[in-house]
Amino acid sequence: MTPGEDSGTRVLGLIDEHLDSIRAQLTDAQYQLLLTRLRALADTPPDDSRAVRRAFQSMRLCLVPLPFGHPVREALDSVRLVGAAPVGSPAVLRTRDLLARLTAGPPPAPDAAAVIAAVEQRLRRAPALSAAEVRTRYSGSAPPPELIRLTDPELGDRYPEFQFRPGGGAPYEVVLEVNRVLLADADPWGAADWWLSGNAWLGGGPPAALLGVRPDRDLVGAAVALVEGD
Repeated sequence: MTPGEDSGTRVLGLIDEHLDSIRAQLTDAQYQLLLTRLRALADTPPDDSRAVRRAFQSMRLCLVPLPFGHPVREALDSVRLVGAAPVGSPAVLRTRDLLARLTAGPPPAPDAAAVIAAVEQRLRRAPALSAAEVRTRYSGSAPPPELIRLTDPELGDRYPEFQFRPGGGAPYEVVLEVNRVLLADADPWGAADWWLSGNAWLGGGPPAALLGVRPDRDLVGAAVALVEGD
């Protein structure tokens, strides 16, 4: 890391440097979602530190499928995004420079709304409980805010079923803990994508399939490693 360079700027510089290999390692949908998250980060007010952190974290989630040994993945696993981003955050400014280069020539940028809609459609296909079913499990009370809640335009609020123990049970405690790490209340789609997509840190399978199989500490560790770079 060069003098004056923060961890976010370093990661973005590596994305710029290794963009071709990133494109080769990600599926079309994963790559388009990465571009969409980069645009969201570039559009974030640099002096809104909480929004910068959320946008940067959402972008990091898109890079989880990169294999171990990839320079960008190694950077994500070794740096920590700490504290509040300063006014004029270098990470936001660096993202704007990166996107300016990416969009300078053909092909045209994909439609961000279409990319996000495709991801949301995939996540909505996962088994889920209705809001009424979840309230029943809490005797009519509101469920905890840590639960991932996805909005369906036809069915209303839906809670991915993997969060709950089989047989009508309560949520897994580790799910609530990981969801807090992933800021699921602010980015439920990003958190759901983490749980339901392949994860190299955990051996390639989706974390949701490992509930009750792998130790809880492994799932929490995978989430912390992504968010904090440990």
